[in-house]
Amino acid sequence: MENNKQINFLSIDIGGSHIKATVLNPDGEMQFDYKKVETPEKANPKNLIAAIKALVKGYPPYDKISVGFPGYVKDGVIFTAPNLDNAAWKNFNLSKALGNELKKPVRLVNDADLQGLAVISRKGLEMVITLGTGFGTALFMDGKLLPHLELAHLPVRKGKDYDAFIGDKALLKDGEEKWNKKMKEVLKTFKTVINYDRLYLSGGNAKKISFKLDDNIKIVSNKDGIKGGAFLWDAEDDYCVKSVNPDA
Repeated sequence: MENNKQINFLSIDIGGSHIKATVLNPDGEMQFDYKKVETPEKANPKNLIAAIKALVKGYPPYDKISVGFPGYVKDGVIFTAPNLDNAAWKNFNLSKALGNELKKPVRLVNDADLQGLAVISRKGLEMVITLGTGFGTALFMDGKLLPHLELAHLPVRKGKDYDAFIGDKALLKDGEEKWNKKMKEVLKTFKTVINYDRLYLSGGNAKKISFKLDDNIKIVSNKDGIKGGAFLWDAEDDYCVKSVNPDA
């Protein structure tokens, strides 16, 4: 009977402003509405892990952990965290640290990668853009997660990258009307460069888009995105996705 036990997943979405978490069943269905806490100011490994442990305390049992992180991740190791304490995160193995703290196997990817796994159709070339504290991207081919590209840090103009051009700070400075004009420009650029079949827009600022989108562009909610934590474990343990076991 043990072999028929349902596997549940703790799904954690780390953002520049909030950390969200829930428990999912194998179909990506939330076992309860996600809970969230504010991301610590100048978040470093120590205070962020402490915030996660406090958030998930008392959660129902789970077997595996999926994490979306706002930065460049490879093999469970953080290389960049531009909207957190960037220097403190360089070369930090967050997968291993969380596995050791929570005593479960961990998979860790960029936050846009995690969100994309929940919303894509798994047909053709699909792109996900997250519009929150910064600007996140993910690419998929027929449902397979492609190597992560930090497109947020491509220069746009006057020394600004996409994070600075249309992130939270730009929205507050410019106002929604000007920000929407800039978003039109950004989407036109990525349509030309990526030639995606479908584009999904997520993140807290996606709902502030006021212009008509192309038929192959869809706005999806953060609540949908966190469900990617279950589907992350369907992927092969390969270049883009590595499982890290506790105490390994």
